[in-house]
Amino acid sequence: MAIIRWNPFQELHVMQDAINRLFDDTFSSRYPKKHDEEGGLFSPLVDIYETKEEIRMDVELPGMKLEDIKVNIEEDSLHIEGERKDETVSKDRNYHRVERIYGKFSRSFNLPSNVEKQKINAVFKEGVLKITLPKKESVKPKQIPISVEKK
Repeated sequence: MAIIRWNPFQELHVMQDAINRLFDDTFSSRYPKKHDEEGGLFSPLVDIYETKEEIRMDVELPGMKLEDIKVNIEEDSLHIEGERKDETVSKDRNYHRVERIYGKFSRSFNLPSNVEKQKINAVFKEGVLKITLPKKESVKPKQIPISVEKK
């Protein structure tokens, strides 16, 4: 058995790290900075779900215009990027609170091997980008009939 020298400050460092993570997780998501010049803190929320025929992605992009959004496929990745422009800030207004986040964003998702890349479809309606990823025919479940053997 090895003898380890006790360091009373080590436990304080562990506790301080835990408290810092707690505050970072709690307050950074509620009160983000306005934006970062290199790409922004704006990151749209995405719902991904699957049916028998396809995988669907719903991306929340409220207040954005179609010309500010790009969807690209590179190898096995789907990239969504764009910019939410700040059009409301004016020097003649006295703002009490600005909570909306503006700036550039970029999200990337790995495409599963069962997706037909050539048939991917994207529709933008009422602030939601709906992306449809059809599954390959060979991957869809297929019912195999069972016959009864007669004696």
